Amino acid sequence: MKKFFTFVEDTFNENVIIGLKTNKKKIINDPVFGFITLQSEFIYDLVEHPFLQRLRRIKQLGLSNIVFPGVNHTRFEHAIGAVHLMGMAISSLKMKDVDISDDEAEAVTAAILLHDIGHGPFSHALEHSLVEGISHESLSLMLMEEMNRQFGGRLDMAIQIFKNEYPKKFLHQLVASQLDIDRLDYLRRDSFFSGVTEGTIGSDRIIKMLNVRNDGLVVEHKGIYSIEKFLISRRLMYWQVYLHKTVLSAEQMLVKVLRRAKELMMSGVEVFATPALKVFLQHKITSHCFDQAQFVDGKNLLDLFVELDDSDLILAMKQWRHHDDQILAYLAGAVINRKLFRIKIKSSAFSTETILGLKEQIMRRWTITEDEVHYFLISDSISNYGYISGSDKINILMKDGSVKEINDASDVNISSLLQTVRKYFVCYPKELDVK
Repeated sequence: MKKFFTFVEDTFNENVIIGLKTNKKKIINDPVFGFITLQSEFIYDLVEHPFLQRLRRIKQLGLSNIVFPGVNHTRFEHAIGAVHLMGMAISSLKMKDVDISDDEAEAVTAAILLHDIGHGPFSHALEHSLVEGISHESLSLMLMEEMNRQFGGRLDMAIQIFKNEYPKKFLHQLVASQLDIDRLDYLRRDSFFSGVTEGTIGSDRIIKMLNVRNDGLVVEHKGIYSIEKFLISRRLMYWQVYLHKTVLSAEQMLVKVLRRAKELMMSGVEVFATPALKVFLQHKITSHCFDQAQFVDGKNLLDLFVELDDSDLILAMKQWRHHDDQILAYLAGAVINRKLFRIKIKSSAFSTETILGLKEQIMRRWTITEDEVHYFLISDSISNYGYISGSDKINILMKDGSVKEINDASDVNISSLLQTVRKYFVCYPKELDVK
């Protein structure tokens, strides 16, 4: 049988061959949702793109597997799960006579599929470490625009929806809001793999209860209890998984490892790194560098960024354990071998006396300068909220046709979920054995 091929430009400006006869109606077996069908050939092409395939090499929850051994799922799995839930949401809304064209359905599905492509290694753990002052959402948008160029403008509507510039605002709410498809997947998925059952939510029921009023997403009154459970589950998942104290210690140390490597490399000290990682360690990369489409060693920064994934950092830290710099070697070895800092958390800030006392002990123990103490003593705060009342509301469609915000519609007191809870922590080496 004669085969037909076409050449397309990939992200690294090389030619790759794609067979036109490929079966693109794929079925994926997902451990959380079962069989997921990719109905759109265009969505299949997006999934096959190197930007999406890169997400297979980035863990969804950073270093959380240090505490929860089963948490090894990736951003790729999350993206596929979100596509599945978006398909359910579109079907449910169409059954209620919500006007969504086939083009809009494909565009909003593309937007949710691509919403996380801007994540760097270990996801949120290194959000602002490799690139200063730019969020993963901004990087996702840059990558979507590059893909749009490669696909000849087919992502125009998806980008409009992602940026909340499309006339039908409820489509953006499905992608990014306090009750979006992103959260409906990651809460259920992260709960499944971590084994933390408190995070389990009724995503199917919530989706079945979705509707649209005045171009805004609403939840029918029958689903109000599922929403209450959703808000509580999200709060519990943050404290039990995402902000677990041991995970927090590990990820804070990971940030310090990268910072030390960057400090050494920018001062001229030789530090092992993969070619892409070396660029981000040797230079101060900010949002301005991306805005100006700067090139380093003949490569666009965006192309270099998508070469990075978890393996770059793991490989580097395995080498850094043997570096002559004692700080880099100690921190890298501690993260790789799970010899983590002790962490203490409380509801009020630690006293100046406590911090100064720890600094003095650290300086004596490791013979380091005061400017280097921050690598061994980390003091900061974390915060968590269940729900923010404001412009981005979760609205309930009441039985009489009126629309009320969840905190007004609920018959239980959820005021505690409206309060931002802040806690303070301090991390330091266990060798100090401070009581």
